[in-house]
Amino acid sequence: MKIAIASDHAGYPLKQTLVQHLRSLGYEIADLGTDSPDYPVDYPDFAVKACLEVLNGRAERGIVVCGSGVGACVAANKIKGIRAGLCHDTYSAHQGVEHDDINVLCLGARIIGESLAFEIAATFAAARFSGEERHLRRLNIIRELEKGI
Repeated sequence: MKIAIASDHAGYPLKQTLVQHLRSLGYEIADLGTDSPDYPVDYPDFAVKACLEVLNGRAERGIVVCGSGVGACVAANKIKGIRAGLCHDTYSAHQGVEHDDINVLCLGARIIGESLAFEIAATFAAARFSGEERHLRRLNIIRELEKGI
């Protein structure tokens, strides 16, 4: 599986270790930046980079890291076809995929530690959508919401 990963400056250190960890688990990683923690950048710009990789089929999933994870999640969910989840525990990471078919994981580098981030990212990557009727029904409702209320 190919995973697109991006971060702002606050998420950079965690992103770097996540890239290495996920590669060690056998995942192909597209590192979309940022390339330094020393220069402030805007998290929406990097959320968009990861999301476009997913939407264009160049990656199956995306991970976006910022300070809290909240801003990245808000930005990602503005993109039609993206279902991003802010997950700071493993249950939400697998349940979000299994029930809600999330395709982008958002993490807060200032909220969780490296070891937990590794577990969450690996859980997210390994999870699969259940395809159950009730979950498909709810996804269709979400697709209608994307068309506008």
